Amino acid sequence: MNEKKYLKWYNKVGYGSGDVAGNVVYALLSAFVMIYLTDTAGLNPGVIGTLMMLSKFFDGFSDLIFGTLLDRTRTRMGKARPWMLWGFVGCTLMIIAVFAIPPSLGETAKYAWFFIAYTLLNSVFYTANNIAYSSLTALITKNSAERVQMGSIRFMFAFGTSLLIQTFTVKGVELLGGGAEGWRTIAIIYALIGLAVNTLSVMSVRELSPEELADRSDMPADDARRAEEAAGAEKLPFKESFKLLLENKYYLIILVVFLMTQIFTATLNMGIYFMTYILGDANLLGVFAWAINIPLIAGLLATPWVVSRVGGMYRVNIVGYIIAVAGRLGVVAAAYAGSLPLMLVFSGIASIGMSPLQGTVNALIAEASEHTFLRSGKRIDGLMFSCTSLGVKIGGGLGTALAGWLLAMSGYVANAPVQPESAINMLYFMYLWIPAIVNGIILFLLSRLDVEHSNDRLRARHELEELAPVQSAEH
Repeated sequence: MNEKKYLKWYNKVGYGSGDVAGNVVYALLSAFVMIYLTDTAGLNPGVIGTLMMLSKFFDGFSDLIFGTLLDRTRTRMGKARPWMLWGFVGCTLMIIAVFAIPPSLGETAKYAWFFIAYTLLNSVFYTANNIAYSSLTALITKNSAERVQMGSIRFMFAFGTSLLIQTFTVKGVELLGGGAEGWRTIAIIYALIGLAVNTLSVMSVRELSPEELADRSDMPADDARRAEEAAGAEKLPFKESFKLLLENKYYLIILVVFLMTQIFTATLNMGIYFMTYILGDANLLGVFAWAINIPLIAGLLATPWVVSRVGGMYRVNIVGYIIAVAGRLGVVAAAYAGSLPLMLVFSGIASIGMSPLQGTVNALIAEASEHTFLRSGKRIDGLMFSCTSLGVKIGGGLGTALAGWLLAMSGYVANAPVQPESAINMLYFMYLWIPAIVNGIILFLLSRLDVEHSNDRLRARHELEELAPVQSAEH
């Protein structure tokens, strides 16, 4: 049975462009907020890291709140589009506020200004916008192929925006006057671009009515049956669901993998300091962004084909992270040898190795959820995905805090022409060694995931073999 089509090409492109807005916020914060706060606002990196970590804890739990609010929303625009539209209005104001701390404020007031703006941005407005945006995938079409296309288009917009922001921000701040004025102006420009594209994305699609969403006559039989089962399934108490979550060995391993990947990202995002004080040119951040992201995109595009050829994602992820560890160790060796070209080459190799995990992580979570269903007969898909998101945000908070604490411990001096030797050594450790070590830990965790998966398959085979003679005797 052919699935009904709901979207035109411009609906899919319009939807995908919404990730320009999300990555205006994400890329600007992840790559540049720390150096703005230390070198322009004059704040202590250790205190900043701690405040970011506290804010991320709020951010993680707010996912569950806004998910519930969205489910209860009923407007003429639909459930998700109002949250997406008005959520980014708040994002626009708060991203400007984060990069517009008044120089005249006292030190304590500057910390308070940043913490309030940063927390409102992430925990309230960005969360509302992003959850609504992601939910639209299920609300504007019931066609599985269209959903895959939407995800692919969104992915291209997301990485393209991040690349452009990392490429042009440093030079843009300089051209706009530098210092506090330059950062404030660049934030205003990016925020307004994000607001315009987000509004266009909201208006380019239409949510299906509740009646259309409930009608399963146009769905394939298997999908309709699963939807009926899900709709009729008994809702589990939160305590029981959480207990099932903690008993799932796959989920626990994947959760730690998420925590590690966020620590990797947070320390790698300190690259602006490494480029400025070790390599001597902050604009090299854009060059490294291309070296890292283009191979990552290529690897992600190839991942479905590689997994289908190999016949399983567990081994592909392990081989990928063997390459990733080798690549990051190559970056370390090239940096100490003073070879910028080799650093770029090995950064790209490491990204190719990391790409399969990026492309299969949702499938890993789905298999972990299926493991709970097969063992207990109960589904906790929503909780598992929500708590994985919580792990991402807590991991991001811990990673950012760690980066700030290490920078403060090193004796880093903002805007110093020459940093103390302790700070130089710490920048080498943070940008080179921590990512390599974390990739090694992830490789170990992925190998454990493969062992557990293989053992479960072996046990299932033995159970079937033991059951077969019994069934033959009965017949």
